[in-house]
Amino acid sequence: MRQIKRLFTRYIHDVIIAVEAILANKMKSMLTALGIMFGVAAVISMLAIGRGAQQEVLEQIRLVGVNNIIVSPSDIALGAPNAAGSDSRRFSPGLTLLDAMAIEEAIPTVSRLSPVISMNYHAVLEGRSYPVVLEGVSSNYFELLNINLVEGKVFNQVQSEGGFPVAIIGDNIRNRFFSTQDPIGRYIKCGNTWLKVIGVIERRDFTASASDEMGISSTDNKIFIPTQTMLMRFRDRARVNPEVLESIARGGGNANSGNNGNGVVTANHQLDKIIVQVDETEHLSVTADIITRMLLRRHSDIYDFEVTVPELLLKQQQKTNDIFNIVLGAIASISLIVGGIGIMNIMLASVWERIREIGTRQAIGASRKDIVVQFLAESTLISVTGGMIGIVLGVVLARLIHVMADIQTIVSLFSVLVAFGVSATVGIVFGYIPAKRASEQDPVESLRH
Repeated sequence: MRQIKRLFTRYIHDVIIAVEAILANKMKSMLTALGIMFGVAAVISMLAIGRGAQQEVLEQIRLVGVNNIIVSPSDIALGAPNAAGSDSRRFSPGLTLLDAMAIEEAIPTVSRLSPVISMNYHAVLEGRSYPVVLEGVSSNYFELLNINLVEGKVFNQVQSEGGFPVAIIGDNIRNRFFSTQDPIGRYIKCGNTWLKVIGVIERRDFTASASDEMGISSTDNKIFIPTQTMLMRFRDRARVNPEVLESIARGGGNANSGNNGNGVVTANHQLDKIIVQVDETEHLSVTADIITRMLLRRHSDIYDFEVTVPELLLKQQQKTNDIFNIVLGAIASISLIVGGIGIMNIMLASVWERIREIGTRQAIGASRKDIVVQFLAESTLISVTGGMIGIVLGVVLARLIHVMADIQTIVSLFSVLVAFGVSATVGIVFGYIPAKRASEQDPVESLRH
């Protein structure tokens, strides 16, 4: 303990001399620290962008659900390359509820699924009208997409199979029609049908890119009803009416059927989507391939559907983001190295400028260690001060990127500690050579200058 105290007493004087030298040359010290400042700011802002991108991908995975496969209709119907008789007239019923039932029953790796039917309506109550998206789903839908209810409950089996007029509403609809009362048990009208509200969905943060890339949209303006309720009480797009039969008999097409010019006739898709959840992540690709083969057989070898695995696409996106962030981090780190070289150059020049000071200190008893500590403390203090200012600049820059470029950024404690540690290390490493050079000066030669 006494030895430590003696060392502290001896070398604290050298540190004080280093501080005085920095204060005496404020402009030079600030210019020396600029490289470190901007290097640390760049590292923190780049890591913040990378952390934000990672968080966004995780949020998208949460929105689309874990281990989910999405089957959606395709606008263009194409015959399979190996389909026999491709020039003959073939018919596809489109994506139907029977397809969803077949997937659930025939594929053992499927744990649950939900068909989705979406239509635009106006919700009406007490003379007030509000545009909404009416979606027919199964009770599994809310588990598949991690949607929670703040009030009420989801459809039970009797309500789902019987096509009961029950509904679960989004947060905006609740605020629009039931801002001053409990909506549970009350009725709201869509089209010509009165729906009984049995649940309210919690408001959830929504990532716009998830909607653009994965077909996921906010639940706040939606009313969810059982699939059978949608088909029985609103509209069943797969239902064939006399007008459609007459049109097909004449060889034409209408809103319910069409011919793509290659002998392929397609009906309107009954479903807008089928969301399938697989029991294990490693079964995603295999299950998606099986679903594709099954639907091809059911659709007369016509590709009028698309099978997408959002989680695999998002993980690939995350991998790309990671590579991009590594490159950005490496480029930002170069600024720190350049800043360190700048510190070394300035300190080497400072040794030559202050050679008489070094000689005087050595003449009155300063050892080589004292000279090393003095110049090493000076370079380290400049680097650490620049690093602290750079941390503030990095946080501000990350915030500006978020506000001005609408890019999610997250500044973590880890990135701040790494940047600060690197700045201190740069000061020590690049300051050692000038400090050692100063300590090796001959006192007699130094005093002659």
